[in-house]
Amino acid sequence: MNFVTAPLIADLFLLAILAIGRQEVHDGTVGANSINPIDIMVFFITLAYIAISIDASGLIRYLAFKVLQKGGKVGHRLFFFLYAFFFCLGAFIGNDPIILSGTAFLAYLTRVSSNIIHPRAWIFTQFAIANIASAILVSSNPTNLVLAGAFGIKFIEYTANMIVPVVVTAIVLFPFLLYIVFADEALIPLSIKMHELSEEAKAKKPVNPNIPNAKGEGEESDGAENKELSLEEIMNPFVDKKGAAFGAVLMAITLIVVLVINAISQSNGEHPVFWVTLPAAFVMFVWEISLGWINRHETREIARKGRREVELARAERAIREEQEANQVILEQDQQDSKNANGTSLTLTKSPEEIEMKILEREDGNLTENSHTPTLLVPGNLGGRNPNLSDPLGSSISTLVPKEDNLQNSRSSTSAMSTLDEKKEPVRPETPSPPQGVLGPQSSDQSDLDKRALSEQISRRVELPKQRGHTTLVSLFGDAYLWSQETFPTVTAVVSHLPFALVPFAFSMFVLVQALVTKGWVPVFAYGWDHWVERTGTVGAIGGMGFLSCILCNFAGTNIGTTILLCRVVQAWQDIHHKNGLPISDRAFWGTVYSMAIGVNYGAFSTAFSASLAGLLWRDILARKHIHVRRLDFARVNLPIVAISMAVGCAVLVGEIYVVRGNERYDA
Repeated sequence: MNFVTAPLIADLFLLAILAIGRQEVHDGTVGANSINPIDIMVFFITLAYIAISIDASGLIRYLAFKVLQKGGKVGHRLFFFLYAFFFCLGAFIGNDPIILSGTAFLAYLTRVSSNIIHPRAWIFTQFAIANIASAILVSSNPTNLVLAGAFGIKFIEYTANMIVPVVVTAIVLFPFLLYIVFADEALIPLSIKMHELSEEAKAKKPVNPNIPNAKGEGEESDGAENKELSLEEIMNPFVDKKGAAFGAVLMAITLIVVLVINAISQSNGEHPVFWVTLPAAFVMFVWEISLGWINRHETREIARKGRREVELARAERAIREEQEANQVILEQDQQDSKNANGTSLTLTKSPEEIEMKILEREDGNLTENSHTPTLLVPGNLGGRNPNLSDPLGSSISTLVPKEDNLQNSRSSTSAMSTLDEKKEPVRPETPSPPQGVLGPQSSDQSDLDKRALSEQISRRVELPKQRGHTTLVSLFGDAYLWSQETFPTVTAVVSHLPFALVPFAFSMFVLVQALVTKGWVPVFAYGWDHWVERTGTVGAIGGMGFLSCILCNFAGTNIGTTILLCRVVQAWQDIHHKNGLPISDRAFWGTVYSMAIGVNYGAFSTAFSASLAGLLWRDILARKHIHVRRLDFARVNLPIVAISMAVGCAVLVGEIYVVRGNERYDA
């Protein structure tokens, strides 16, 4: 059970027991009370396609590389440059592309620097500032879309009211992070020592990471080679200049047109904003499909070579592991044999051979063809010379001519090899015998061993390709692989689209609509009304900011929280409308915009599930071997979200009192 299945199962259960019916499902999917879930989801998915396409082109990685060059190796300056970079980019394209590319970039950056002990400061700062920046534009976050739709807020008005609290939050938060939360040179050193990229790697043409197995055997490497690969990802990034330029221009045009149409829609009637983003996403899709088809031969060749390298590396590693395992087994067998016999037999010289060597040195008359016997004696005799009168030595010693012994050993080894080959067609290479027994291997033998190893690797590579019957799963796998190799960018973008958001959002809309129809939302609205009456505008801003931030951790991410609280505020409006009691302009808009701050800032509060971006961030870090525990996530984020909410709400209070009056709010 996860964030997609849990609300869906809850909806099905309520339908099964007839607690909800057709009306709740209709209003939760088609829409009610100015909230149109289908329009919101189509707008967000299509705009996300353009944003993720920009990311897939390598533009974000390339810009981050340029920021890294500007920041240099001065730790605090680089920290500030990356902070400002992620804020500006997040305000423009939203938090999801920043999470997708920025998280991986920082994971590589902290890995290839020798004096950043832990990446905590960099990754938590990036996650926080990306979510803070996403509060500026309506298009940057689906929560903003829900809120703007619920209260009929024009996109330009929303941005005008949110930009000041958000920018001030970012300004105040930076020194707080640098000098209080992460005030440790192990986290943000004064001078960052980076491993240098080799000249060969600098001269290498960067490869599109969207192509499967593009890095070849580098993907199977570890240790120093993996660190070199990480450094190459940062210092020599791939960027599709045509795709990046086209995507950036298309994104800018789309956002401008959306703002203009949304601003003039009041006089000309309401126009769904996805009328702009859907054609724009289709244009981007056609562009990427066309480029992929034009370059298909090159990308397929890169994928083929990389796949071959990966397969060879895996086969070689498997054979090496088998050899090591066989060596361990052989040593264990020898140890067991030694323990069983009590003593081990050691190859040494017989007295006759010693005498012959002495005579050979004296007169040189002995020839090399002399048959000198070899004596096997117990290993526990140490350095003592054995003699034939020793009863223990004579009882276990065996005299064998030296050359006969060698011939017998060779014939025995050859016979065993023949038997083993008959038993197993593919047999891992056995460890070489001790040099003292069979002597050093010849160059011919070494060549044969290399040839046999190469044949073993080839057989291992070809073996997985000899599969059985074609199944539906294998057909889908082949089709997906073909798509990756032919249209790498499109496939990467589609695979990263937040499709899971769609069933989750619809299920949450239905659940909240059930609370509305069953009377729970009016109960919450009455409670909120009493709170505002007692605390006024300041209490409305502080209370809604606190509620929205905290509920993100418990009410089905910040999207579920936004849906629920929007319905509560709408019910609050209905209460005052029926009673004929006015809501002040300050109290109403303070409530709405403090909710916007809370649901955006609440994404980096105490739980990964406070936002879908948090779950994505955790998964990306885990793939980069950086594991963030739940307790650490809450402990590090708690002071960050506390200062952010305090600053944001305080600035919003001042803004509301300056630009809003105390007159009656007209819904």
